Amino acid sequence: MSVDLATVKRVAHLARIAVSEEEAQRMMGELNGILGFVEQLGEVDVTGVEPMTSVMPMAMKERDDAVTDGNKAEDVVANAPVSDRNFFLVPKVVE
Repeated sequence: MSVDLATVKRVAHLARIAVSEEEAQRMMGELNGILGFVEQLGEVDVTGVEPMTSVMPMAMKERDDAVTDGNKAEDVVANAPVSDRNFFLVPKVVE
């Protein structure tokens, strides 16, 4: 896959970036180099390779799934201007 000058200018326009003709030429070469590298990565055989999130093997930290701060509905609505049965009451808006 390669990028032409028109594509570079279109992407710059969509990104609201002003590029001169010289900058667009330079960017075209840089983007084509990046895309060429990505195509090379697609040729690598990765069968049997586990996905990883870091170069160092580590276990994700987990916490117990326990309710620690519940059943305080009265406290939650205590500062509300108007509430009813632990629900906030707001004015009805119809437009």
